[in-house]
Amino acid sequence: MIASRQEGDRSSGQFNIRVNQLRKVLRTSHGTEPLVAIDRLTFSVMAGEIACIVGRTGCGKSTFLNILAGLDHPTEGEITIGENTPYNAFDLFKGAVAVIFQQDRLLPWRTARENVELGLEILGISPGQRRETAEEWLTRLELSGFLNAYPGELSGGMRQRVAMARAFALDPQLLLVDEAFGHLDEVTARQLRVDFLKHASRRGTTVVMVTHQLEEAIETAEKIFVFGKPARLLAEIDTPAALSRMSKEELRTFIQETIDSNQPRQL
Repeated sequence: MIASRQEGDRSSGQFNIRVNQLRKVLRTSHGTEPLVAIDRLTFSVMAGEIACIVGRTGCGKSTFLNILAGLDHPTEGEITIGENTPYNAFDLFKGAVAVIFQQDRLLPWRTARENVELGLEILGISPGQRRETAEEWLTRLELSGFLNAYPGELSGGMRQRVAMARAFALDPQLLLVDEAFGHLDEVTARQLRVDFLKHASRRGTTVVMVTHQLEEAIETAEKIFVFGKPARLLAEIDTPAALSRMSKEELRTFIQETIDSNQPRQL
């Protein structure tokens, strides 16, 4: 079995995420005005919550995710995960934060099992344990018959399942998801979302997901953050509370109208 924290444990307060007056300005190379990608974002995601970020293409969603992942620094303000900023304490979060990208980013010369083992290998996990963990996660994600298949032998949906297994194998406390299902056909994407939610919820993993599909956000998230362009908070939606008062279509319409107006709105 995988050595991990108790499944269903949502009490890891050290993984509360707080975003405070976050601003990111991108410098240009041709002497034009700097581009404001993120403009004074302030909100929080509690440990164990599943949150989705939606907004127009180019509104700074992925830029925000890069800062949260510790891959970039803000110009002003800060993000804290517990007591630490991920971009100033990158090594501290190694193995505790995992990312599922839009493209699976599998290594073509490694089998499905070997791809899932990659993060564990980087963390120094023993060969026997990482093999066991990889095989267990591929089995959980219905790929037990493809342990030794190479990425080129797998369908797009199967490759994304391998990418999910690679992330879950780390037993992360924070999982970042960047448009991971949007490039798949809807039948495949829907089943992957169901499986993803089952495992993330069961393990109490904090999830921050970027998506351009409003239906995906409504079906997936406990909390939805609507970003304007540049990235600023237009609305924060408690999804279960909203759906107790309106239909999914009404909520979708509200979110779409908020994005189109690019102005803050109250539900």
